[in-house]
Order: sequence, then C-alpha cells, then structure tokens
Amino acid sequence: MNLSIIIPTLNEGQNIGRLIDRLLTAPNNQIEIIVVDGGSKDNTCAIAKEKGALIIQADKCRAIQMNVGAEKSANEHLYFVHADTIPPLGYYEDLRMILKKGFKAGCYRSNFIGGPWILKLNAFFTRFNWIVARGGDQSLFIEKKYFFALGKYDESMCIMEEYPLIEKMMKAKTFCILTKSIEICTRKYVDRNWIKVSRANYVAFRMYKKGGSSESIKAKYEELLNS
Repeated sequence: MNLSIIIPTLNEGQNIGRLIDRLLTAPNNQIEIIVVDGGSKDNTCAIAKEKGALIIQADKCRAIQMNVGAEKSANEHLYFVHADTIPPLGYYEDLRMILKKGFKAGCYRSNFIGGPWILKLNAFFTRFNWIVARGGDQSLFIEKKYFFALGKYDESMCIMEEYPLIEKMMKAKTFCILTKSIEICTRKYVDRNWIKVSRANYVAFRMYKKGGSSESIKAKYEELLNS
C-alpha cells in the first residue's frame, strides 16, 4: 500500500517533529509525508523539511490545505493527520487492515493526553460509529479516488470541515473505526474547564446539524471558549 500522509500546519514547531518521527516508523519506501503550511511564523517548516517532508504552502484554511496536499500527493491512499496528534505504533498496518476489511476509509478512537480526567468519558464514546463522536483529531485514512469522488473537503468551511465527508461515508457504510486510539493534545483545555470546552463543542455541533454557516459556527465556538 502506497500512502501519502498529509499534515495541515500553522505554527506547529513544538509538535511537528515528534509526529513525523512517529510516521517514519512505517516502511519508508511506501509513504510520503506532505506538510501543507498555512503561513507559519515559527520553525514548523524547517523542522519538517529537515526530517524529509515535502513542504507546500497554501492559504490558511485547513480544508484548503488538506485538499492541496491531496492534489499534490503521489500515492493511491491518503492519510490526513493533525500536527498535534500521534498515531499509534503500527499505524501503517492498521490502515492496511481497513482495506482488508473491505472499507474505503476509517479513523482511530481518541485518547486525550493530559487535561482533565473526565476526558476519559469523551474518549470512551469515540468507539461508537456516531457522527457526534467524530472529529479531525482522530485522523482520516481514505482511498484517494474515493476522496475526490466524494467532493474532497468543503473549502467554504473554516471549522468542522471533516463532518460532511464523514457523514457521506457513514451513510454509504464505507467507513470504519479502528479499535486503537490516536493520542490527542489537550491544549485547548489549558486555562479552560471541561464543561466550557464541552459546551462549546456541543453548541458548534448543534449549529452544524441545523445548517448554520461555517463562519457563524466558528464565531460562536470561539466566543464560548474564550468567555
């Protein structure tokens, strides 16, 4: 399986090195690592380049960045990963297992590193095939042709860009959730309690399901997080 790993970044100098180190535990001749940067002012690109990643510049929008990475990718399978997450060891074989089971796409469960203990409850519910329990931090593996057939990420969305894509796959029953977990950074919980972040997440999800605009969802989400 030839795999193109796409990482959207913006000022991720503290995280990008450890992520790439983990990704490089896969067979090097089977993967390419593409960092699509949205204009970092730190050493994100320098670190990624030193570790052998291909660096591409794009507009500061995660959906646009990931679509650009997919368009520039050389391989037939795509793996989208956020810079502040760490997939488990053996991730390459995990992704191959998705294909062996007959699925076209899949993600991991969540395992939050640090943060309040109650996040274990959040992590528990990510084992279920519910859209409310999904998120971009869980990473996304998908066949390249299928990704483009579904219409890619919606570039008009500045938040929650993964949801329309995942909903389409859930409806088609082409999406699965792996039994392992990806490590997720809890930096948004710094100086914020669990209730505040959970409320912001819930309100954003409800607005999305009611058809709210991406701009209004993002504005409300940030308002609730920072109030």
